[in-house]
Amino acid sequence: MNFDEILSLIGGFGKFQKILYVWISLPQIFLAFHMLVSVFTGAIPPHLCRSAWPSADSPTPSGYNFSLLLSPDGRPELSCMAKFNHSAALDANHSRHPGSCQGGWEYSQETYYSTVVTEWDLVCDKARLNIIGSSIYMFGLLVGAVAFGALADTYGRRPIILFSLTIQAVFGVGAAFAPNYYIYILLRFVVGMSISGVIMNVFVLGTEWTGSKQRMLAAVITDFFFGFGYIMLAGVAYLIRDWRKLQLAISAPSFIFVCYFWLLPKSARWLMANDRNEEAWKLIRKAARVNGKPLQEDLELCQGCNNKEERRKHTVIDLVRTPNMRKQSLILFYLWFINVLVYYGLSLNISDFGMNIYLTQMIFGLVEMPARTITLFTLNRSRRFSQLAFLAVAGIACLLTVFIPNDLSTIRTVLAMVGKFGVSASLSIVYIFSAEIFPTVVRQTGIGMCSMCARVGGVLAPIIYLLRPVSEQAPMVLFGLGTIVGSALTVFLPETANMRLPDTIEDVERSDPRSK
Repeated sequence: MNFDEILSLIGGFGKFQKILYVWISLPQIFLAFHMLVSVFTGAIPPHLCRSAWPSADSPTPSGYNFSLLLSPDGRPELSCMAKFNHSAALDANHSRHPGSCQGGWEYSQETYYSTVVTEWDLVCDKARLNIIGSSIYMFGLLVGAVAFGALADTYGRRPIILFSLTIQAVFGVGAAFAPNYYIYILLRFVVGMSISGVIMNVFVLGTEWTGSKQRMLAAVITDFFFGFGYIMLAGVAYLIRDWRKLQLAISAPSFIFVCYFWLLPKSARWLMANDRNEEAWKLIRKAARVNGKPLQEDLELCQGCNNKEERRKHTVIDLVRTPNMRKQSLILFYLWFINVLVYYGLSLNISDFGMNIYLTQMIFGLVEMPARTITLFTLNRSRRFSQLAFLAVAGIACLLTVFIPNDLSTIRTVLAMVGKFGVSASLSIVYIFSAEIFPTVVRQTGIGMCSMCARVGGVLAPIIYLLRPVSEQAPMVLFGLGTIVGSALTVFLPETANMRLPDTIEDVERSDPRSK
């Protein structure tokens, strides 16, 4: 009797699992806050160098229209040209060498009261520091994926989740009191590490407690909560327009997760795979009682649950040591990379589409809901085709934006929304798909490596917009082509819909490893 058969006896998605999913879904709201808050805390309002006026001590005239400093597509680039000549602010065709501003900067407060950009003057010749800061945060997610993936396979899912939630709360609050930009990005780097620890392990913990038929529904539930956080952030940021207060508002509530030390269960599947049967059976009997399906004593001998391969220590090398495992792992690594690159490439640069930033944030969040919902109707039929189709939708939509002029901001935003819809659905699927393809003995290591590749995409997502001086369309072209390549590679992955989870690498290498 393997663990999936045990779950079928005690209930694959009973009361025990539903309570578990409440606990692992709530942190997703705050994960969305931290992942996307830089859209607002790192926003660049229209600005003008004070030395552009007749006297460096002269205040900016009241009622000055800062919108005159915006380029036609809504970005405040003309302010850099207008540092030393006020008339340049009025003439979109005027161009001056963007030297350093000696008189200090004046910022419009029409949309933001304070951002990290306005506090530390990260504009014009310092603008790249803002992009680098976003990439360093994403690099934190990469480091966390590598570290916490391996640690979770060694010490279990629960301890790493609890540790990561604690770090997220402490360093998130600390970032709100950062004395300078460098301390701020260091604290954000640690927050990024902790978020990887939470994202990977709550997903795997839920998957390992859920039966094969309900696994897809359960995984999408957590995605909905991330989408709620996405939408809620637009409202929170609209009400709190000071970046320090906003950072504090999204971080301090995380201290409520201290109660998880008493509420969050361990993974019985992981315990069995690591030959800790006594602990596993205590949890299984508890889950059976909560689900109203208590086990009989004569069923408490699990033949074949822990064979020799499962007891052997596995490493990341096992992901590429054998042919099938290697092929599947490399494709999944790329899928995670391109999904996250495009997802955050679109999400973190919503100001590029020329509409109100709060409205665009809310719309992009709302798009997540139908994207997650539609996967409920496609995944049970085919994981592989669903992944392929949604990646293709995202790729085509991104490529079509290349042909839309900047002044047609509504059409560009709609196409970006379609691209966001496709990549959001694809991102939901790739989590489920990967957890079903990797066997139990290396599942967390595999998810950790996938997450590491995803975070490489996250690191590149802000940096890729540095290509705009070379070509305005370069980012969207790369997003479109990358997702279409991913769509084609999906053909070479196995179908996993309604199949049992593989437990060993031998299961993956067999000709029909997913037989029911």
